[in-house]
Amino acid sequence: MSKVESLGRKDSWEGVRAVVAGFGTSGYAAADNLTHLGASVTVLADNATAAQLEKAELLEILGATVHLHAGATDRLPDDVDVVVTSPGFRPDAPLLTQAAERGVPVWGEVELAWRLRDPDHPAPWLCITGTNGKTTTVQMLDSILRAAGLRSVAAGNVGLPLTEAVMDPEPYDVIAVELSSFQLHYVATMAAESAAVLNFAEDHLDWYAGDTGMDDYARDKGRIYQGVERACVYNVADPTTERLVREADVVEGARAIGFTLGVPSVGMVGVVEDLLVDRAFIDQRQSSAAELCAISDLASTAPHFVANALAAAALARAHGISQSAVRDGLRAFRPDGHRIAVVAEHEGVTWVDDSKATNPHAAQSSLAAYDPVVWVAGGLAKGASFDELVQQVGDRLRAVVLIGRDREVIAAALARHAPDVPVIEVTGGETGPVDGADLMRLVVGAAAQAARPGDTVLLAPGCASMDQFTDYAARGDAFAAAVRAAIDEGWTNQG
Repeated sequence: MSKVESLGRKDSWEGVRAVVAGFGTSGYAAADNLTHLGASVTVLADNATAAQLEKAELLEILGATVHLHAGATDRLPDDVDVVVTSPGFRPDAPLLTQAAERGVPVWGEVELAWRLRDPDHPAPWLCITGTNGKTTTVQMLDSILRAAGLRSVAAGNVGLPLTEAVMDPEPYDVIAVELSSFQLHYVATMAAESAAVLNFAEDHLDWYAGDTGMDDYARDKGRIYQGVERACVYNVADPTTERLVREADVVEGARAIGFTLGVPSVGMVGVVEDLLVDRAFIDQRQSSAAELCAISDLASTAPHFVANALAAAALARAHGISQSAVRDGLRAFRPDGHRIAVVAEHEGVTWVDDSKATNPHAAQSSLAAYDPVVWVAGGLAKGASFDELVQQVGDRLRAVVLIGRDREVIAAALARHAPDVPVIEVTGGETGPVDGADLMRLVVGAAAQAARPGDTVLLAPGCASMDQFTDYAARGDAFAAAVRAAIDEGWTNQG
């Protein structure tokens, strides 16, 4: 057995030689806490921002060794006991392949955090993954838990790094955990109290390459169910999520709980008329359902937003949260920016920013909430296909405005499956960052020409943003600013 396999929060880590690969938020948290525990820590990353260089200086004062330069991750140092890797490192990265060849354990920050929980106050984890909707659902769940009077936090892929959450001197009652497939790839012993896979769709084909890529992606998502104690929550409309539940090795007595936008069967949560209802966690579930909240209580009535609320409610109910706290938490929740955010309504046209829709599945969910739509799309497709999306929503499209390096991928899908839909291409910045204000002024002008009263102009790119913008937030901000500027300048919709 490796010398680190049995170590936990209250053990001495003195003499343990740990390498932390990557120096983002989770990498810094892992390095900081391992140093605090007494381990000898070396941090390796191939680049650094000014803020990261400042954090590196602090870590070095505390005794860590930090190398932040090109080529730093090419070689694993000698005499290493454990590698804690950023989720950005693929398993075939040189540092990790060298660790595997030497038999050195490779953990993610999530696995490290699980091992560092306080044995006297091990706050249960309620975990969520899925191709889309993770952050919104985790934040909904955290809102519900707080409404119930619990000390909760959203952590993991959103909010606090998990090592910071578990090492907090004041223990949390429960932690709402968002996990990406990349994070799940590097877990081994983590076991959630309850867990949910919201959906599964083609994504990250740049990480999950090869003939088995999608199978590997699904397998990593399914790791979230391993060892679940109470409830495995799955999407009734997505057979892959149910299959992952069936394949999971869980604690005896754990239940499979479905969520559906239809009327729920026994053992599910779902929708009856305009109400979210529970038919899983009540004694009379064979003959009745308990009201959780009204759809009108939610910040959005978009179908995927309602589905996220149901998944959050199911995890909360599995933890023993009351119906009233579920209602109060969902009523209080407001999503972060760039998630189906109404920017403006002008002359009968609604302008919506969903820049967070960075893959086709997310864009399809967003498009399904509006009809007719002038769709603004494009960017970095990450190897994804848009054929299924266009087949599903083509009849909703008034027109499409395309931007970004991979816009031709979307244009080709439209030509195959919706050839009558007008397509307007806005060029510029395909090889690097562009003046976002100038680009979006052209986009908004083109969309305004195509839109008619009653339409929605929807920025749901279905692609990543880094070909033209620093991130999806910058893209959404530029879109919203261009819409507001155009309205202020007094233009009218020409459609």
